[in-house]
Amino acid sequence: MNIETPSRNTTSQASSPKARVAADPGDIRYFSEAASAEVVNARMGANADPRLRQVMTSVVKHLHEVIKEVEPTHDELMAAIQFLTDTGHKCNDWRQEFILLSDVLGATMLVDAINHRRPGGATENTILGPFFVPNSPKRANGDDICLDHKGEPMLVEGRVLDTQGKPVAGASIEVWQTNDDGFYDVQQKGVQPDWNLRGNFTSDADGRYWFRSVRPRFYAIPDDGPVGKLLGRIGRHPNRAAHMHLMVNAPGHEPVISHIFDPDCPYLDQDTVFGVKSSLIADFQRVEDRAERERHGFAGPFWRVHWDLIVLPLPASDRK
Repeated sequence: MNIETPSRNTTSQASSPKARVAADPGDIRYFSEAASAEVVNARMGANADPRLRQVMTSVVKHLHEVIKEVEPTHDELMAAIQFLTDTGHKCNDWRQEFILLSDVLGATMLVDAINHRRPGGATENTILGPFFVPNSPKRANGDDICLDHKGEPMLVEGRVLDTQGKPVAGASIEVWQTNDDGFYDVQQKGVQPDWNLRGNFTSDADGRYWFRSVRPRFYAIPDDGPVGKLLGRIGRHPNRAAHMHLMVNAPGHEPVISHIFDPDCPYLDQDTVFGVKSSLIADFQRVEDRAERERHGFAGPFWRVHWDLIVLPLPASDRK
């Protein structure tokens, strides 16, 4: 298609692709630069779902604000569209590149924070992550979840308590983490034992739980796709801070999805998905005492983490 070039008597302002064109922002029947978002939003039908209308109105408004702020060229717009196309092509049954994009932009953590506002003292939420596997094995308190015997041995112990400090018995504490090579078991089928570094524990009558594992280590998110390339182009690394996942489900209480972070990890303040909250950084203590080692079933020195999990009661209307 041939596009006619502006005539020579066109004003210099109008002939410049970057020039702002004056328009009547009150007339939203036809498109104009000044009233672009209003024109688009005015086209929504009267029968649109109210919540969808609210969301789309805001999305269009802020999208147009961004475009007006950065003033992209046509080539830059096509590059953005190609990036989103490549992101979609990278998705499959076990990898969701759009979730990864949401993670590295901090959107996932922000949505999680908005939906899990809790009073001070309650265990804070963080993201679930892509490698949670339901129905992990039920294990007895004290069991060792490290089946490949790699890494520095660690004991995690604590209590599940309510916000009044009362013990919560019968709570499910599901845990999972990478091995010492930085991979979850589902990433290395046939290499790691099935259910390696996963387990589901139950708090006792005093709210106590405890298990053996290994000290977590940092690892890189999948960075061989468009999201990884984007991180490289904007000078960011793909590493997650060393952590262990915990999911707590206690009868009559709000579920909690959280992490324990290693205080000595070099990426603690640079977690690529922004999952670190200061309240989730644990104290790792080195235990050399022989009697303590034997009492907890360790052949040599180990790390100890004491980690209480504080849960909120469900509103009466939500209790079953």
